[in-house]
This record gives sequence, structure tokens and C-alpha cells, in this order.
Amino acid sequence: MTPRETILAALHARLSALPATALRGEALPERVPADGLLILRDGEPGEPEVTLSPLAYHYQHRAEIEAVVQGADRDDAFDTLTANIGVALAVDRTLGGLCDWVEAEAPRPVDLPVEGAASLKAATIAVVLHYTADDPLS
Repeated sequence: MTPRETILAALHARLSALPATALRGEALPERVPADGLLILRDGEPGEPEVTLSPLAYHYQHRAEIEAVVQGADRDDAFDTLTANIGVALAVDRTLGGLCDWVEAEAPRPVDLPVEGAASLKAATIAVVLHYTADDPLS
């Protein structure tokens, strides 16, 4: 696996350890689990900074986590879910040495009405993955 894929897989594994259901790159399912739902999107690696000797590409890759909760207590559930994401990332900001640093940005939550069901509270949380690769395709 490439460094990029290894890092994204490690981030997904970290999210999978949370009580919420964690998916990667999938569509929003019809039902949101009671503990919430996280969908990791690969995001954009962006334009790397390049050093020449030795040749290295330094990325600030912006992955995204879609966090979704549903139900009457969705404000508290959303707060708990986002706090859990923060704790999971703070445990090891290098994802076991795969990254130089991992940092999440603050969510911007929105309430989404659902016809015939409880509203959803959702946000996209950007996660910046700082890492170095020896090739832009790896």
C-alpha cells in the first residue's frame, strides 16, 4: 500500500474503535445507528511542498469525516461524538508514526430535517494529515 492509503486506513481504524459506526467512502445509509455514524472521505492531498535532496513530497492532506447523529437528544449525541473523535486523534497524533501530525478542524454542524423521522444533526470535520512521501503517486 502507498503511504497515503496506509495513513487513511489507519485513520479509519482509529475511527472504527469509537462507539459510532465508521464507514469509509460510502453513501449515507437510510438509517443512522443509535451511537451515530462516521463516514471517512479520502479528501484532497493538495499541492505538496517539495525538497530536492533527497527528493521528498510534503503533504498537508485534507481528509474529511462526515459525522451524523439522529434522535431527540441529537445535540448531546453530536457533542459526545465529536469529542470522542478529538480524543481518538489526540491519543497518537502520528497514527503510529505514519504521519508527522494529525489535526482536526472544528465542525460546522447543521440540522437536517427528515420527512417522517427525527431530524439529523451532521457536520463535515476536516482532518489535516501531515506526511511525507517519496513520490506523488504513492
